[in-house]
Amino acid sequence: MAKTGYAQGVNKGHVTEKRDNAPKPSRRKGALGKRTALTREIAREVVGLSPYERRILDMIKTGGSAADKRVYKFAKRRLGSHKRALRKREDIKEVNAQQRAKAAGA
Repeated sequence: MAKTGYAQGVNKGHVTEKRDNAPKPSRRKGALGKRTALTREIAREVVGLSPYERRILDMIKTGGSAADKRVYKFAKRRLGSHKRALRKREDIKEVNAQQRAKAAGA
């Protein structure tokens, strides 16, 4: 609410113009940069999947209706948190989709 210029009341205080502040650098924390994304992509291409990730991929390929839940539980046990497990599951699903697309194209 705008200041009234009065010394008392709900909107007391000198009348001023609201200025927009530039966003703090800390607001960017955790955002994925282009360079980091490229580095991770190259590393994944060169190194491949770790053993537990290959096991997750195998679960996704062979698993039936409850595969998602089993994959989640396995990933959660390995990674330690709900959020990380969900992110890893989606990541490995994406790898699986890429492999299937590559096989279909070849």
